[in-house]
Amino acid sequence: MSSKEFQVNGTDYRIVLTEQVIGHVNNLKNLYSAAYEDPESFDDVSTEISNTINEIASTVEPPAEDSDLDGLIQEIIKAVENKSEEIKKELEGKEKPSKKLKSKK
Repeated sequence: MSSKEFQVNGTDYRIVLTEQVIGHVNNLKNLYSAAYEDPESFDDVSTEISNTINEIASTVEPPAEDSDLDGLIQEIIKAVENKSEEIKKELEGKEKPSKKLKSKK
């Protein structure tokens, strides 16, 4: 878990990137993709998108203003993507030394 701080429309916000928040963000990205790929399905997924956004926003301190939600969600998505990249690089770094090990015959 890591804490991220950012500013949206002059307000400082803080969120802890828990597994639950990361899961909500990934779900939201999938919902956005589904709505983009099939615009006719937007009505079907719009309620789920709204609910997911509200779930994510509920974890932010201080409570988010409605006018800040769009910018706030964008910042949170970026923070989760950056955290995922950090983890990926860290895992790749751990794999490289093990590849150098040679077995003795």
